[in-house]
Amino acid sequence: MKHRLGLILLCSGLAACQGSNPYVASSNPLPPAPPQAANTFDRSAYPAPQRDYGRYRNWAWLNGRLPSGSAWADSAQIAEAVSNALDQQGLRPVHDNRPADLWVSADLHLEKRLRQVQDDYGYGGYGGYNRYGPGYGMYGSVPVVRTYEVEVVVVRVNLYDGASGQPVWSASAETSSRSSLGERADALREAVQKAMAAYPPS
Repeated sequence: MKHRLGLILLCSGLAACQGSNPYVASSNPLPPAPPQAANTFDRSAYPAPQRDYGRYRNWAWLNGRLPSGSAWADSAQIAEAVSNALDQQGLRPVHDNRPADLWVSADLHLEKRLRQVQDDYGYGGYGGYNRYGPGYGMYGSVPVVRTYEVEVVVVRVNLYDGASGQPVWSASAETSSRSSLGERADALREAVQKAMAAYPPS
């Protein structure tokens, strides 16, 4: 009897513990999209399409202006060097009023560079002769690093899309500014060709 009474009390206690769960899962509905979202294309959400450099076949100077000259090279020399480098890349100048595929600008300026050179200075001496043959002293070298400043000429070439005006490609190269007047034309041509060697980018 006592066992049955205890079982009844245990069942009554378990029934009392089974109440409603106070924690109810709920969430607010998503806010509606703005009306203009249906007609707006977010380009930032997608990778930019790969540029087709093969469609660029001709070029003209940006705003019809030749590069600015300097004391190191005049405007005509810079323009000729850039034109020759573009020609080697298959880009031809536009000679009529047709819209160009590319707008081109170029500039030349001087910059300072720090150079370092290491010289190894040896020390020691010849020890003379003895009864067993020539004798030698101790030899060694001491590295001496020297830092000096040089002036270089930096040439930059910029290409812009003829339709949109957006930057397409840019590169620069440098050459020594200590060239003589006779060597400057060759140095300028080599620097521009070095800059244009990376066009079109792979």
